[in-house]
Amino acid sequence: MNIEKFLEEATPLINRAIEKYVPRKFAMNSMLFQVTPPAYSYNLETIDKAIADPIWDILDRGGKRWRPALFLLICEALGKKENYCTGLAIIPEVIHNGTLVIDDIEDTSELRRGKPCTYKLYGLDISVNVGNAMYYMPLLVLMTKEVKLSAEVLCGIYEIYVQEMINLSMGQAMDIAWHRGLANANNINENDYLQMCAYKTGTLARMAAKMAAVFSGAEKMLVDKLGRFAESIGVAFQMQDDVLDLTGQEFAKNKGGVGQDITEGKRTLMVIYTLENAKEADKNRLLEILNMHTSDQKLRNEAIAIMQKYRAIEHTIQTAEKIVVDSWNEVKRLLPTPEAKEKLKAFSEFLIKRNM
Repeated sequence: MNIEKFLEEATPLINRAIEKYVPRKFAMNSMLFQVTPPAYSYNLETIDKAIADPIWDILDRGGKRWRPALFLLICEALGKKENYCTGLAIIPEVIHNGTLVIDDIEDTSELRRGKPCTYKLYGLDISVNVGNAMYYMPLLVLMTKEVKLSAEVLCGIYEIYVQEMINLSMGQAMDIAWHRGLANANNINENDYLQMCAYKTGTLARMAAKMAAVFSGAEKMLVDKLGRFAESIGVAFQMQDDVLDLTGQEFAKNKGGVGQDITEGKRTLMVIYTLENAKEADKNRLLEILNMHTSDQKLRNEAIAIMQKYRAIEHTIQTAEKIVVDSWNEVKRLLPTPEAKEKLKAFSEFLIKRNM
């Protein structure tokens, strides 16, 4: 299966579904107002400028839309038609882009996908509100009668949403605490990092997979195993992001230069592995550079060289591949058709081996 082609074909479908619930310009017949009509006035221009414009500014910057694509693939694998579930597929995608808006504020980042971060363009007040709005607005899909769901399925989807949104906050808390030097930042191990990723990046992949499985009528065991498989993809995707931050010139250019994670002082798996295996002098120097939060490219390159010296990048790539393979082996025997298996396997391999 050509995954790039599949994503290219799925993206317009996903974008149209997002526009249905989160319009580029609000009108009195917008889905929001059908679900929660205003008591006094619509204030369309105000909502456009403070909600729709910044939301679509971040959405139009691209992104692979791989979480809703995963949702569609799992529905297809379990016997549901793709078009029937596109509305539900947008839930993790809109939330994901909301997390980007909030993350950039928390990290005081400069660029996101090659452009100034949302808070740089629209201000902190609007951006915080927009990020929060994106956590909830896609739930309009569940509040309309367009997608007919049984009470059991609806309850299951809401339960998944609440659980995963809590997990998302836990992961972000761990990430922030470590790169700010709080708690045990210099003594975290590989399992600590994997748990942070499972909370933070694994969460929305897991949300997409479990919602798709519940929607498709899967048994609880299969719902949980598909969630675990999707989580492993999300964790591996984060690891590949970390690797590309240090090695991918084009990828890093969109974030503000190679080694942006070093500037933020992030405890990636490469940092953790190096700190566990490096000689004392190298360990101390790496920590010193991380704690500077420097944008000096020479210092960032020095930190990268220390990590390369201990083959931390190779270790991260191998670990990412292993966790996906292990979780895939758990789920592949439960999928009904060889075609479904091949599509999901190809999808996971594409995401963890990408160079952008």
